[in-house]
Amino acid sequence: MPSKKRIAVWMSEKKIQKINWQELVSVSNKHGFDVFKLNLNKNIRDQEPFCVVLHKLTDIIASANQGDIKSADIINEVEQYFRENPSVIIMDPISNVRRLLDRYNCYTMIEGTDLRSYGIFTPNFCVLRTSSLDVIKKQLNSALVTFPFICKPLLGHGSRQAHEMSIIFDEKYLADCRTPCVAQSFVNHNAVLYKIFIVGEKFCFVERPSLKNFYATQRETIHFDSSDVSKADSKSRLSVLDPEDIHKECTKPDHKTMQVIANTLRRCFGMDLLGIDFVIETSSGRYAIIDVNAYPGYDGFPNFYEALLECISTKLPLITD
Repeated sequence: MPSKKRIAVWMSEKKIQKINWQELVSVSNKHGFDVFKLNLNKNIRDQEPFCVVLHKLTDIIASANQGDIKSADIINEVEQYFRENPSVIIMDPISNVRRLLDRYNCYTMIEGTDLRSYGIFTPNFCVLRTSSLDVIKKQLNSALVTFPFICKPLLGHGSRQAHEMSIIFDEKYLADCRTPCVAQSFVNHNAVLYKIFIVGEKFCFVERPSLKNFYATQRETIHFDSSDVSKADSKSRLSVLDPEDIHKECTKPDHKTMQVIANTLRRCFGMDLLGIDFVIETSSGRYAIIDVNAYPGYDGFPNFYEALLECISTKLPLITD
């Protein structure tokens, strides 16, 4: 009997525990693949043969970017392997994932697409790298970032710190900006966040709780963890609408617009495994993209592994056993 094609999988132990490994093995076998866990502490060549690498390397890339030598060595070795073995499919290319990790770069790339012609936008943003309040004021004004705005770490994901954010309501609290960061105008959206999960040409969306409506005022800065606020079962006080906002009508997302977002950003980032966070602006009904993630959790994506293996299979049409 001919040997099956092999998929090398690398994820952190935390990620491995979250996924259903046995289901991944079962669905992979059904599609003619064997699956094994790639060990990045060993020589990659000693673990051949394999034709696909499925990974969640964001933690290691983030650590490397922050100066961790061991992480940098691992990423360099992995990238060297792919340069020498271009026929091996990687889900998704490390260079593309790296671009996505930088929030400012991510938003800039989205700005470069034609999504605005569909009424889809990224709220005004700028990068702040200084503690000088005068410089910060000028940068905010130049980028048309309005109060209140959210301070987000430059690192989009790959570490716990990526989720530690602040809402700045007034000039007198600009010293609360934890620079370097991305400052982005806050868009009122009635405490509802939508996540689009993309797997190749397929996508689905789920609804999550989010921040309530906020307005420019002299209130003190709010510090929060975005992952806690937007968990499916979150009960954060920051998600409880004020009485005057409870009866405001919410626009529901439509499939056609989400298809445009999914197709456009999949092309923009050159990736097949993406998570896109968007909200619908209460005052205008416009879609505002506020975050993009590599290989998200896919919690709520029906038959995720089937979609994943179908996507992988389309990339290897000429490989035979």
